[in-house]
Amino acid sequence: MSCTDKSPIRLALVGCGAIGSALLELIHDDPGLSVAAIVLPHGAQPCEAAERLAPAAACVQVVPAEGIDLVVEAAGHAAIEQQVLPALRRGTPCIVASVGALSAPGLAESLEAAAREGGTQVQLIAGAIGAIDALAAARLGGLEMVRYTGRKPINAWCGTPAEQAFQLDTLKEPVVIFEGSAREAAAQYPKNANVAATVSLAGLGLDGTKVRLIADPSVRENIHTVEARGAFGSFELVMRNKALAGNPKTSALTVYSAVRAVRNRVAAVSI
Repeated sequence: MSCTDKSPIRLALVGCGAIGSALLELIHDDPGLSVAAIVLPHGAQPCEAAERLAPAAACVQVVPAEGIDLVVEAAGHAAIEQQVLPALRRGTPCIVASVGALSAPGLAESLEAAAREGGTQVQLIAGAIGAIDALAAARLGGLEMVRYTGRKPINAWCGTPAEQAFQLDTLKEPVVIFEGSAREAAAQYPKNANVAATVSLAGLGLDGTKVRLIADPSVRENIHTVEARGAFGSFELVMRNKALAGNPKTSALTVYSAVRAVRNRVAAVSI
């Protein structure tokens, strides 16, 4: 082995649902990455993708204290508290996909405190939205207004409060199902509002970011619009994302964002 050779980064993947399975599909042949552990709830069986693409990975209920270089979370609020926080305190860097969970009071602060305690870093991925770098930069110069609008097909709102408030299957026109702050949106629509939380954390915060969610029977894509205005000037970003095959509530770009974050850990050049 030459002095320039490096061992693969050993990953612990927390969650093996639609996002975790799709991530495994995209990274399984990357020589710089090795899935060492897949963390699943008690009693859960390994997903088909794990058995096929990461057969050597240990299926465990807790992120191992040793032998892991990076934790990738794709399992929701409980996983952040149960798996990510302890790993950060031990000094293991983490990538968090469930950014919407940070609407819970004190959780964002707990993540930061755990990372500081462990002398490491937690990365919140941009997920389904772009221009997060521009928004975060604009905040330094002074932001006056940030508004996020999420427009999705009606099936993306099944199993949410909108299903009780509206006859989704009979809608003929777009309907605003929610309007309020990012914190309220993430709390009421946690599986649909990761983008709102991401935008707010990069900009004016959970309480200062305006959010509007729309059920639209005429669209087949997840349409995200971010508007910002401040001392830097203004911008409006519109993204039309195709839904993840295994979960209509999630944009496929969320998976690509997570893969990009992981690969940037081993890339000679990252952007």
